[in-house]
Amino acid sequence: MALKDFNELIKKVQGFTAKKKVAVVVAEDEHTLEAVFQGVDNNIVDPILIGNKKAIKEVLDNLNRNIDHENIIDICDHSEAAEKGVELINIGKADFLMKGKIQTKDLLKAVVNREKGLRTGSIISHIAINEVPTYHKILITTDGGMNLNPSLEEKKQIIDNAVNTLLNLGYEKPNVAVLAAVENVNPKMIESVDAKALKNMNEDGVIKNCFVEGPISYDLTFSKEAAEIKGFSSPVVGEADILVVPNITAGNILGKALIHSANAKMAGLIVGAKVPIVLTSRGSSAEEKYLSIALAAAVSKKD
Repeated sequence: MALKDFNELIKKVQGFTAKKKVAVVVAEDEHTLEAVFQGVDNNIVDPILIGNKKAIKEVLDNLNRNIDHENIIDICDHSEAAEKGVELINIGKADFLMKGKIQTKDLLKAVVNREKGLRTGSIISHIAINEVPTYHKILITTDGGMNLNPSLEEKKQIIDNAVNTLLNLGYEKPNVAVLAAVENVNPKMIESVDAKALKNMNEDGVIKNCFVEGPISYDLTFSKEAAEIKGFSSPVVGEADILVVPNITAGNILGKALIHSANAKMAGLIVGAKVPIVLTSRGSSAEEKYLSIALAAAVSKKD
């Protein structure tokens, strides 16, 4: 079952029997805590705040918010705060992580630690879920925030991560469009070669629980009229759930174009670790952070 918009996603999470626990790493950030407490108000999460306790309390006072003192863990060092967040996941005290006022590299260093981290053996990748006013359901783009120039095998794992995310949301067989500039294989365009290889993997059962089309251009993915004119037939046309971009530059441009030119709403997650990680950019709005929290709560361990 495809989700139409973020309202459907939020209603789904609110239907869980228990709220998910989010560990916020270096929580002394106003936009982050504004989003977290919107999640509290909407019966989505219970927070554990890790960071400088004094600074956290000052932000909470500015927001006219209160939290039980035992749910604030006083750790001023950012690396130690990240390690504590990962520890809370590993001992079952939290369901997912959220980045606060900490550098991405410092949080991810604790996440990928081989002994104490959250690695699963899969690649860690970024997904963005977009609510686009001109499209009839939510749309994942990947990977526009983590892997620079993924290899064929890495693209396969990026697809697996995105598909598993949608399976956790209740989808049965998501449609995956592996984007390129053309819909035919051109040996000089590695994106088209990889796309065809990924489609073959899907047909051979190596990539499971989805339908993969590629190479396919952006216009053919969404325009049934364009596909008809070009004689291109695929179940993905007009029904894509996941867009796989060739590299981080393409993904970054596409994501920002959807937000700033198509009025899309976006939520972002790091997936492929033991739990989802809310890792939004410094320029993200409180709304984007809140929607990302809702998404993480929806796809973290089963209710």
